[in-house]
Amino acid sequence: MAPRPEKVEVVDEVREKLASSEAVVLTEYRGMNVKAMTALRRSLRDAGGEYAVYKNTLVKRAADELGLELGTLLTGPTALAFVREGADGARPDPVAVAKALRTFAQTNDKLVLKGGLLGTRVLSADDVEALSKVAPREELLARIAGGFAAPMVQFAGLLQAIPSKFAYALQALIDAGGAAGAPGAAPAADAAPAAEAEAEAPTGTTTDEATPADEGQGQDDTPEE
Repeated sequence: MAPRPEKVEVVDEVREKLASSEAVVLTEYRGMNVKAMTALRRSLRDAGGEYAVYKNTLVKRAADELGLELGTLLTGPTALAFVREGADGARPDPVAVAKALRTFAQTNDKLVLKGGLLGTRVLSADDVEALSKVAPREELLARIAGGFAAPMVQFAGLLQAIPSKFAYALQALIDAGGAAGAPGAAPAADAAPAAEAEAEAPTGTTTDEATPADEGQGQDDTPEE
C-alpha cells in the first residue's frame, strides 16, 4: 500500500530540515505542559533554533533516506531542535541552541536531552552536554587570537576555512577532547632572540622569516499551543 500523501509530505519536510541543518538535537518532552513548551520554543528561537515534533516513524524514514542513524534516539515522545540558517540569514549556532536546551532542562526535568547530530555525526546525550559547555564562537576566536596550543590553532584554521559550517569545526573540537573546556593558553613566543639576530646580521642581509601555512506532523500527545 502506498503511503498517504500527507505522510510523504511530512517525510519530505523532515528530510529537507535534516539535510539543511548544521546540527539537530533530539529531546524527550513527556509531561511538559503548553506553557512550558511555549517557553522552550521561544528560548530556542532566540538562540537561532527551530523546535518541532514529528512522529518517530516519519523522522526515521527521512533519516534513513539521508543515511543517518537515528533509530536508537527515536523512542518515546521526541521533539527535534534544528540548527540551520534562519530566514534573515543569521549564522547557525549549535552551541547557542545546546546551551538553551541545557539551561531549560536545569529548571524543567520534563525535558530530557537524548542526543542528536553534528553534521552527519551522531551525538550522544553526553556529547550534547559537552557541546553546550563550549565557549561562544566570538570568545573562542578571541582566545585563539591570544595564542592557544596546537589543537586550538587547528580549530581556528577550520573556523577561517569554513565560517558558514561552524558545526564541522565544533565536531573537530569534540574529537580533540576540548569540548568540555578549552585548553590553557600557550606561552607567548620570545621575540628577543629573533630581534637580536636581525640586529647582528650583516648589512644587506635579513634573517629568514617563516611563511604562514595556507590555511510536521506532531506526536499524538503533543501539547497544543
